[in-house]
Amino acid sequence: MFDYHLHSSVSFDSKCDAKKIVLAAESKGLKEICFTDHYDFNDEPERQHDIFSMENYRSVYDNIFSDKVIIRRGVEFGLTHWNQNELKTLLSQYNFDFVIGSVHFTGGYDPYFEEFWLHNGIDEGFEKYLKQTLKCVNAHNDFDVLGHMNYVCKSAYNPTKQPLKYSDYSDICDEIMKTLVRKGKGMEINTSGIDRVGEFLPSYDFIKRFKELGGEIITVGSDSHDDIRVGQYISEALEIAKEIFGYVCTFEKRRVIFNKL
Repeated sequence: MFDYHLHSSVSFDSKCDAKKIVLAAESKGLKEICFTDHYDFNDEPERQHDIFSMENYRSVYDNIFSDKVIIRRGVEFGLTHWNQNELKTLLSQYNFDFVIGSVHFTGGYDPYFEEFWLHNGIDEGFEKYLKQTLKCVNAHNDFDVLGHMNYVCKSAYNPTKQPLKYSDYSDICDEIMKTLVRKGKGMEINTSGIDRVGEFLPSYDFIKRFKELGGEIITVGSDSHDDIRVGQYISEALEIAKEIFGYVCTFEKRRVIFNKL
């Protein structure tokens, strides 16, 4: 059992003590976890950015241990078309185990919030987000996996409450995944969409297609921001990884490890 997408109070949007998350992981029998706190940027440079304090990051994670679960230290970096140097600077400040590259903003708005949907219909919003994702993965090289590829659909303000389907946007989705393959990057199966749109982010058909296109790196993560959701739906995500890849990936000091399932 692995959960490679977890947020504690180091992230701007969580109030959960990291020690509670470790205790939850221990109680649920997880083998390995990775904290991946938000270091996020709006795609419009003049707008507010949500970045953690490196001093706080060190004080929390350099002093947390467990004899039951392996604890890795990572970051979820908000990719934009312009912040390559900001990522390089961050990576020079700490020896992270793992870097998720995620896209949270397009056109200055985060689709998790209502404001994005006041400016975009469902098809327009989905397409804009995917185009922004393609632009970002083309612009960046220093991340390990692309987080929640169809994040745009999980918002409570999604007008249809439906997932983003691969078949509806296959051309641009293929371009995103081909870029990941060409750069040696992976994808994650993010379980946080199950309670929102009834699907993993991304869903089975995306993961299968990623493998067909030559993808080799796959991780799983709950995207938990509290101790209750740690490990949620991870068993089901691992079944998909097992069926399609036969393994799931973890990381140590940015080195990928293939764990046979």
